[in-house]
Formats: sequence, structure tokens, C-alpha cells
Amino acid sequence: MTVVLLPYPDAGIPPAAVPFLRSAHTVYASGIDGELADLLGAKPAPDDLAAEPGPVVLFAADAEDPAVAALVRAGSRVIAQPSGAGLVEAAKVMDRLRSPDGCPWDAEQTHDSLRQYLVEETYELLDAIEEGDRAALREELGDVLLQVLFHARVAAEDAEDPFDVDAVASALVAKLVGRHPHVFTDAERVHTAAHQQVRWEELKQAEKRRESSVDGVALGQPAVALAGKLGQRTGRAGLPADLFPGGDSPAEQLFRLAASARRSGVDPEGELRAVAKRFAADVRAAEKAARAAGLDPAAMDADAWRAHWPQANSDSPQ
Repeated sequence: MTVVLLPYPDAGIPPAAVPFLRSAHTVYASGIDGELADLLGAKPAPDDLAAEPGPVVLFAADAEDPAVAALVRAGSRVIAQPSGAGLVEAAKVMDRLRSPDGCPWDAEQTHDSLRQYLVEETYELLDAIEEGDRAALREELGDVLLQVLFHARVAAEDAEDPFDVDAVASALVAKLVGRHPHVFTDAERVHTAAHQQVRWEELKQAEKRRESSVDGVALGQPAVALAGKLGQRTGRAGLPADLFPGGDSPAEQLFRLAASARRSGVDPEGELRAVAKRFAADVRAAEKAARAAGLDPAAMDADAWRAHWPQANSDSPQ
């Protein structure tokens, strides 16, 4: 008995299933589209598949299907579509949303109008990572993937320079293969992450023919992250830290701190965000304590804030 799961029919039949399909005595289907079942020559699955004689293949759309569960309990092999099959379905859904009979809001969007959502979804993903929330991580990764699919679909409609999600994926594959010659060719092996990072930058520099060590740094990123990235890039180029902006303004001091932190292996953006989140939590805790004491947080003076600040309370004698 062989179960072939097809949750995403457009992704095709798994190659591993072909030999079993060819030798099958009977092919059944459960929960899949009728036209697809006809194309596969599959009959509706009976109640007791385990009693069927000869080699049997069951095509099913859902791993939770009772017929599938029964066969799995009986020891049947299960063949799933390759990893990434769901991406085909996601691209298909995006095409439908953007089509003339799709969603009016989706149809009106442009690269420019979508920018805010890409930023928002990215920060929501960062929050999920920092909180260690697995369910949120899965959801937010999907929301970021939506932004990629959306932008690629909009790009496919460009009159002068169209490209689609397959072109995006092909370019990514070429980049990953080209920058990992030690994995995909017989080039010199890379044994440490630090060595790989250096090789990545060398290959990227040669590939893009950059004239400056700071070419390619996204100047639109948050300022602390930008300062850190510039510090890192110029550090690789050998620029000494004493050439960082030398003024005494708060902004120049902050630049030096962020750039120096990144050179030492610390992510200044992430660290500062963590401090900010702890501060926000302390503010909420102080306000809660003040309310419990019968005070209005909006009317508290400096002494009242200090008296109800979490650290002050934790340091007080018991």
C-alpha cells in the first residue's frame, strides 16, 4: 500500500511515487479534485482500503484524512510532495488575487504602496523571533513571504521590464550557488563561519564590481542599524575607528557607539531594541503599581515614578 499526498495538486506528482503508480493494481483517490482523479485514473476510495488485494496507491489531499490514517496505521508507505510544493500554491493564490476577477484592493497596489507593509511585517517577524513564539513565527514568515509574492506579481505586469517570481527564484539560486563554490564546486573548502563570511564578501565585491566598501549598504534602514553596518563594512576595509565622526553631538556619539559595537560582533539595533522593550515593560509595571496604590500615573511627579519603579521596588527591604 502506498499513500501519495497531494495537498497542492498544481505542484505535480512526486517523482518518488511514479514507480509505485506504474506497478499499482488499483489507484484510488480521497479528497482530491474530481478532474485530477480522472486524470490519474483513480477510483473513489472504499471504506476499507487495507483489505484491498494487490499493490494499491491512494492519492489524498489531506494527511488527516481517515483513509490515510487507517493506511498509515496498517504500515503503508507515505510519499509527500517535495519541500516547497506549497510555494506553487501560494503563487497561484497571489495570481488569483491580482487577476481581473480577484480582489480590487490587491489589484490597485504598487511597489510603492506596499513598502509600508513590508516594513511592518518584517518588524512583526522580528518580534516573534525575539519572543520565541513559534506559532507567531510561522505566521509572520508567511506574511513576509506574501510581500515577496506580491511584489513579484506586480513586477510581472511592468510594461518595460517585467519579471515574475520564477525569475526572482532563479536569480536567488544563481546567487547562492555562485557564492558557495565550496559547496557546489570543487573549490577550496570553507571550514568556519567566519571564513565563509569573508569569502562571501569577496565574491560579492567581485560579482557586483563595487568601487567602494560601502556600496550596497541600504541607506534607508534604521539609523542605528545603518551606523552599525557602515562600521562593519569599513572595518573589513581596514578603516580605523578614529576616523568615525568625531564631534560631541548626541548623534555623532551614537554613531560611534553603534559602529564600534557592530565591529565587535554586537548587533546594535537588536541590543537597543531589547533595552527599549525592557524600558517599556518597566514603565507599564510602574504604572500598574501606581494604580494599585491609588495613584493616577498620568499625574505622577518624579518622586512617585521613582517610588513605583520596578528596580526600586525590587531593591527595597522585605
